[in-house]
Amino acid sequence: MIDQTDFKMKQFIFYVPMNGDKMSFKNDNILIKDKEGAIRFQITCYRVFLIFVVGDTTITTGLLSRANKYGFSICLMNRNMKVYKFISSRMEGNTHLRKIQYSYDDMRIGQYIIYNKVRNQRNVLSSIRNKNQLTKDAIVSLDNHINRLRNDDLEMNSILGIEGSASRTYFCQVFNMVTWNGRKPRIKNDYLNATLDIGYTILFNIIDALLNVYGFDEYYGVLHRCFYMRKSLVCDLMEPFRPVIDYAVRKGINLGQIKEKDFKVFSGRYVLEWKMSPTYTKIFLDAVLEYKTELFLYIQGYYRSFMKQKNIYEYPVFKYME
Repeated sequence: MIDQTDFKMKQFIFYVPMNGDKMSFKNDNILIKDKEGAIRFQITCYRVFLIFVVGDTTITTGLLSRANKYGFSICLMNRNMKVYKFISSRMEGNTHLRKIQYSYDDMRIGQYIIYNKVRNQRNVLSSIRNKNQLTKDAIVSLDNHINRLRNDDLEMNSILGIEGSASRTYFCQVFNMVTWNGRKPRIKNDYLNATLDIGYTILFNIIDALLNVYGFDEYYGVLHRCFYMRKSLVCDLMEPFRPVIDYAVRKGINLGQIKEKDFKVFSGRYVLEWKMSPTYTKIFLDAVLEYKTELFLYIQGYYRSFMKQKNIYEYPVFKYME
């Protein structure tokens, strides 16, 4: 099982195939070659943790064999940056962990996760300079939600109700410099929602790859209900980290890095221009990987706490902007 020291050396690779590029291997190195066979990029398999591939390419059985041998995952995305296949390298046979997962029937972990999320949302709003009265009022409202999530014993509907109320309050203020029409996941009815979806997708797959290190059944969550083909546990554990993406979007808009003109509209859906994919991906990878160690320690701490069935207040907390 990977430890913190090993993980610090691992890298996340983002690959956009262009002009006949091909990905292959040689002497336990991953190579990206152009159509003439010249090497554009090379890295040892020992240093790879996750490869994002956006667009069409050729992947050999030799490369898949090395992904399994060296324990890295491959995330395949179409040109609209929608994931269509996640080839994971996972720990097999952790039956004791799965047994605990399937027998867990409580809301305390889920409530603690949402407490952590709202706390980080509050910290993002607190970081805004020259706060107006609406932002100050939103911080007070989030403080009230945090207090309930921290101290009350809540049922699922109450937890989700608090989360929804907090998010509506939060999003209106974190994006108060633009027109905000509400968070609408996957609908992509404006460039802001489309951009958030891109960032959340990258975060989702990093969390997914980390959970596979320990052998979790990522389809079996502690808060999100189990639905067919939904990785509910990944949805759960990415919640405290979502504000990292939100703030990266706010910052990107303010710096002129994220713009509506970077998108095309098809049947009312905003789709990022193909040529802008590397730029947007870099924004979000940089934002998430700034907390690379914290991500690893959070998932590691969650695994250890869950396996030992510790008291809820001994579970890890991701502290953003504290």
